[in-house]
Amino acid sequence: VQLQASGGGLVQAGGSLRLSCAASRRSTTSNNGMGWFRQAPGKEREFVAAISWNGDNTVYADSVNGRFNISRDRNKNTMYLRMNSLKPEDTAVYYCAASLKAGATTTRTLYRYWGHGTLVTVSS
Repeated sequence: VQLQASGGGLVQAGGSLRLSCAASRRSTTSNNGMGWFRQAPGKEREFVAAISWNGDNTVYADSVNGRFNISRDRNKNTMYLRMNSLKPEDTAVYYCAASLKAGATTTRTLYRYWGHGTLVTVSS
């Protein structure tokens, strides 16, 4: 299974970006919860947002709640992360992942498949 994250880049504070995560094998991810994590330089990888297999349930980290929106298109086998009102502290490499559970889970160890990440840089 391969997950490919894209859409990162350089943006000014207050701006927006949309990340995409395309999965290579429909049969593996269409019934799995998926999520986004991020890792800033010198910090641990942290949970950002998750979505259930059918998109009905979502969960967000407190730091992004109200600014970020996670969604998925099962027909396209793709997950998205819309990021609004970006802050310099959102600067990180963003990773998408598919979990072993159908629900939206925040538990990093339940995520089995990981993409390589896409860099988001927010300038002040």
